[in-house]
Amino acid sequence: MEEKKNILTYEGLKKYEEELENLKVVKRKEVAEKIKEARAQGDLSENAEYDAAKDEQRDIEARIEELEKILKNAEVVVEEEVDLDKIGIGCTVQIHDVEFDEDLEYKIVGSSEADSLKGKISNESPVGKALIGAKKGDTVEVETQAGLFKYVVLGIERRSI
Repeated sequence: MEEKKNILTYEGLKKYEEELENLKVVKRKEVAEKIKEARAQGDLSENAEYDAAKDEQRDIEARIEELEKILKNAEVVVEEEVDLDKIGIGCTVQIHDVEFDEDLEYKIVGSSEADSLKGKISNESPVGKALIGAKKGDTVEVETQAGLFKYVVLGIERRSI
């Protein structure tokens, strides 16, 4: 079975590459030093520092593996080539929530980059799916667990949030 492609913006790709580099170069050395210091304290069976350092090492290695998998299957969206006539991955969109009468701004990103607290929504989320392909002036309806929502597309741009 072919693994699912991880759609990333260039910004997301750089972020993951930097995190991976930091984990491999800096964090691995730090945790190795903690393990070495804990071993020097003697009996490992009751050594909380050693256990904590080994747990941290396990977490770091798991994250490295996760990042390598994401990057191995990455498909980067070239934001400069994104068509601004319709919403696609890499676009920043301004929409108007009809029910709550408020304007919102989101950047449409791949699922591994999504962070709703930073205004980045996944192309696979209900709102993201509904917005993909919409044009300025379109009204889109989104069926969610909380009910039906209507949004009017106010603008589509190419920029970071």
